[in-house]
Amino acid sequence: MNKYSIYIVLLVLISGLTACHDSVTDLKPQSELTEANFYQTADDMERAVLGVYNAYQQQYPRHWVLFETPTDHVHKSEYDFIGGLLQLDQLAFHPGNDIFENFWQEKYNGIFRANKVIQSLDIPDDLPAADRQRIEGEARFLRALFYFDMVRAFGGVPEITSQVNISDARSTPRASEEAIYNLIVDDLEAALSNLPAKGEIESGRATTGAAAALLGQVHVSQGNYETALTYLNQVENMDYRLLDNFDDIYSLENEDHDEGIFTLKYIQDQNGNELPSDFIPYFGVIGYASLGNQIVDVDWDLHQKFQEEDSRTEATITEMWRNPDSEDSEPTYRPYISKFLVPHNGRTSSGLDLHVIRYAEVLLLKAEALYYTGDTQGAVDYINMVRERAFGNSAHNYTLADATSEEEFLDILLLERQLELALENERWPDLVRTGQLDKLEVIEQTQNLTVELDVQPHLARFPIPQHEINETEEGVLEQNEGYN
Repeated sequence: MNKYSIYIVLLVLISGLTACHDSVTDLKPQSELTEANFYQTADDMERAVLGVYNAYQQQYPRHWVLFETPTDHVHKSEYDFIGGLLQLDQLAFHPGNDIFENFWQEKYNGIFRANKVIQSLDIPDDLPAADRQRIEGEARFLRALFYFDMVRAFGGVPEITSQVNISDARSTPRASEEAIYNLIVDDLEAALSNLPAKGEIESGRATTGAAAALLGQVHVSQGNYETALTYLNQVENMDYRLLDNFDDIYSLENEDHDEGIFTLKYIQDQNGNELPSDFIPYFGVIGYASLGNQIVDVDWDLHQKFQEEDSRTEATITEMWRNPDSEDSEPTYRPYISKFLVPHNGRTSSGLDLHVIRYAEVLLLKAEALYYTGDTQGAVDYINMVRERAFGNSAHNYTLADATSEEEFLDILLLERQLELALENERWPDLVRTGQLDKLEVIEQTQNLTVELDVQPHLARFPIPQHEINETEEGVLEQNEGYN
């Protein structure tokens, strides 16, 4: 996305310009449309809501930049080409960093698309009531997802739920974090009532399971554990399960599986994503890709936590690779994230589907909620459900003796979330939510390099992009504490 403020994006959308798409796997704009000739028919509304999905599809593959780079999972490599990445790697957050600006713009772009769909639902006279209900559910689910990303990154942000003019946009202050969470919950509860169940809608689109799972995650994030259990229990009673083999979660041969709850769909060379290439060696991996981006390298801090018997070890990190110029060359040592590696052409064309929410995370969220509602044994049992899949047996299960205090419980919970959800954009939010940012004070980036970082409390929220502050009326968009 070009580097304009959210208000310029808003102006474009006020003018009615958007892209239309035939399916959730087609990101190619087919025409430029205006309010005069769009949002008029049922078909227009179907294509408009797919445009909201496509906004999220385009953003998600690089979420790791914001939510994994500042952590003990990866560090900037010598091949990095993303401006501002070193600042994130060193926890030197600055309001002028383009990474924050681009994230902000992209999220509001998606929010504005969702708002337009919701606001236009009553325009077509050929839109069946059932389809209207579903489209509203999809748009509100996606708007909640955009705002959830924003509130976890910045805290309170401007709450915009309808089309507004430029003057109003520039005078819209930040809503409180609580207000944004209330909006997210309202949208998700509406989505839960309006969306179809799994199997009743095209793969890659929102369902009741996705809405319930996200509601559970949102309430855990707020510390509303009893309420979270209500929704997580609903998901557990739906048609989802852990796959038998961890390695099958990210596989081209098995993409529409029962562990995926909300999954983004991609097709190689049509709307492919760059995620696999971002982590693999610059000169590629034989049999998979001739080139890689190698923007970051895996931290030894993460690498050493995997045990040999854990099936997630080889599925997540590859320790050796061969120079693709020669089949007979000696192996070269280079640990890299191979979790998402599938055969693909070029650096941006992977057809691998990406799971935004999957069932293993629901089980780990439920473990957290159970612990904080007084059921330590239940919490340990739910962690062990995930752990047993990883090890293939119960020999490595935790017991109550491993969780005799909150500190001990958080240690095993966060470790299991690290091993299970590595590079799935949860590490930074996990550390913030549980008050564990001090784990980043000393990081072993390699076996021979340990870095010490200055972890300050205000880092729990990223800075509001300075460009956005400059574009609003003076004093309207306040900076987060610690960045003035």
